[in-house]
Amino acid sequence: MTTETEKTRTSEEIPTAKEVADSQAPVLPVVNPAIAKTEAPKSTFHPAVYVICWITLSSAVILFNKELLDQKKSLFPFPIILTTWHLSFATFMTQVLARTTTLLDGRKKVKMTGRVYLRAIVPIGFFFSLSLIGGNKAYLYLSVAFIQMLKATTPVAVLLTTWGLGMSPPNMKILFNVSFIVIGVVIASFGEVRFVLTGFIYQIGGITFEAIRLVMVQRLLSSTEFKMDPLVSLYYFAPVCAIMNGIVALIVEVPGLSMENFYRAGFITLLANAMVAFLLNVSVVFLIGKTSSLVLTLCGVLKDILLVTVSAMVHKDPVTPLQLFGYSIALGGLIYYKLGMEKLREYAGHANRSWAEYGATNPIRRRLLVIGVSAAILVGIVVFLGYSTNLPTPSSVNHLLTGKLPNSKA
Repeated sequence: MTTETEKTRTSEEIPTAKEVADSQAPVLPVVNPAIAKTEAPKSTFHPAVYVICWITLSSAVILFNKELLDQKKSLFPFPIILTTWHLSFATFMTQVLARTTTLLDGRKKVKMTGRVYLRAIVPIGFFFSLSLIGGNKAYLYLSVAFIQMLKATTPVAVLLTTWGLGMSPPNMKILFNVSFIVIGVVIASFGEVRFVLTGFIYQIGGITFEAIRLVMVQRLLSSTEFKMDPLVSLYYFAPVCAIMNGIVALIVEVPGLSMENFYRAGFITLLANAMVAFLLNVSVVFLIGKTSSLVLTLCGVLKDILLVTVSAMVHKDPVTPLQLFGYSIALGGLIYYKLGMEKLREYAGHANRSWAEYGATNPIRRRLLVIGVSAAILVGIVVFLGYSTNLPTPSSVNHLLTGKLPNSKA
């Protein structure tokens, strides 16, 4: 018995020849270390987060600017100075980000020289400054709702400018497609209750200069070595635009400026305004990288609709049914022009299949969803019309019933 135990212990302690060979063989790694090191971290946010951030910041900048520039409240009615402040703040922040983060590493791929800066950046920055001045001056005279309606004509202005500068030959089919945008905006303009010609001219001028700027970017900076994302573009354009706007502000607005205007607006408010405007440019970079062209188009349309609605409800800007009709035509024409009929059919077919599959698997939820969305739209229309139209007052009702003017003596 003792001999068997010793044999067993010996066989357990002494490895066999095969085990020795296996232990000396190289061990194959389970994961390739090269791949593990170079694999980029996956995004932790859903694309909807970037969409919501962009729509929120874009709407906040417009409403914030309107609140400051509104002549009735007279907080800070100096649009050129406000734009100069935005650009100066953006210049400072882009310099900081370029030295502390990787958000502006794209600038290293841009072959920027002094000659390119003078021949491309400066002329484009000139029209960029004019577009910002015209667009912000319009807030002194027009409502946010009407300004958003006029901005729907930007693709038309870009198309006409492209033809005018000889970038592409005129195309009657494309002109017919964009004509619906123009017709819709014209109808909306006729329906505007608080139409001010000065503000209208400023806004159309801003749109025109913006169209020239976009076409110049396409012509002068279209090659691969000059491709820039919005934040890199801001890095190069903000300094020159800040200088140009500052010169105009010194001549036009600074003589009427006093410290009382800063105290009335508040330094913290002005700082927050510039920060929101800069964060908007940062959000655009992430939005473009995480979404498709369809999402970008629909997000822009949704943002405009929300701004018109909020403007009517918060600022009590009157929006007539004729304006809604015209703006609907303009938005429909804008979507058709940017996407085209083939894309619209493709997306519509995909949406119908997805909706049918959802209805087959969740019929009760689909019915509840239809009822809920219909009720929300109906309530929204009622509330919107209640805020945007002049409802009859007790004096006007009395006038209709008695036939007497409200201020007339019996």
